[in-house]
Amino acid sequence: MDDRFPVVDMSKLKIPKVPARTVVAGLLALVALVAMAGTVYQIEPEEVGVIQRFGKFVREANPGLHFKLPFVEIMTRVPVQRQLKQEFGFRTVEAGVRTEFATQGRRFADEAVMLTGDLNVAVVEWIVQYRVSNPEEYLFRVRNLEETFRAMNEAVMRETVGDRTVTEVVTVGRQEIETAVEARLQELTDQYQMGITIDQVVLQDVNPPDPVRPSWDDVSQAQQQAQRQINEAEAEYNAVIPRARGEAEQTVLQAEGYALDRVNRAEGEAARFAAVEGAYRLAPEVTRQRMYLETMQQILPQVGRKVFVAEGTTGVLPLLSLDGGARAATAALTDTTQRTGGGQ
Repeated sequence: MDDRFPVVDMSKLKIPKVPARTVVAGLLALVALVAMAGTVYQIEPEEVGVIQRFGKFVREANPGLHFKLPFVEIMTRVPVQRQLKQEFGFRTVEAGVRTEFATQGRRFADEAVMLTGDLNVAVVEWIVQYRVSNPEEYLFRVRNLEETFRAMNEAVMRETVGDRTVTEVVTVGRQEIETAVEARLQELTDQYQMGITIDQVVLQDVNPPDPVRPSWDDVSQAQQQAQRQINEAEAEYNAVIPRARGEAEQTVLQAEGYALDRVNRAEGEAARFAAVEGAYRLAPEVTRQRMYLETMQQILPQVGRKVFVAEGTTGVLPLLSLDGGARAATAALTDTTQRTGGGQ
């Protein structure tokens, strides 16, 4: 026998006996401690507590400190102020970074690949953001609510995409699809009493499948080029046609104005001629003299140089005006006329 390990006779050991009262008191203290710990609970600001008594819903607890019956009531926390989301066709492993896509797993591809109304295929990735509006319905009305909600999302999205062409789904119809899916989801969640309010449906990426993407890009470029040429033609049309119409309208207005002017002038001259004729019949000599003077008043200003010579005047000396002086020649002739006796 090794002396380093002495043998102990267990029969000679004396184990102190614990009184039964002490054991009972300890158990009661432990039960009281557990009961106290299960009685008081704290609800955070963004959640509510759903209280069940023997499995039956009895009340909701708002944020703050509350009490419940131990061993009888169970409290479940439900985030009612937090915005929840579900992703389809991809998964976000890290916050703000999508690291798994539809092309990286069969499970994601089954969610994202959809048949459009024109029998084409599109890869649709989307996010549904929602909130819990009724905690009681959220917990107790639908079994496996998260899975049911995902299946509902996929069914509604496939139905909506199946009613549209692939061009609408990939390009111009995204906003319309988001609105239609959001409204349909809200209708179904209300019908199933799921206690959920849909905040937003967002289409992340909508693309054709990878095998046909190069052809799709070529078609898209051709359509964009055609649309660009159509826009340029419409711009040229809008620049030329209105100008031509304006010029035509301007010409018409000028012609109408010219015609109106000619008619008014003709009517005025006719009225003037009739007035002159009436005056001539009343006083022929006076009217004739007046008409002569008026005619000369119109003719003489148009004559460049004028020389007035009295009747019977002789020895008139013609002058050459070097300084362009018609006034000088006229003055010379006038002086000569005055020296010779004047004349009319």
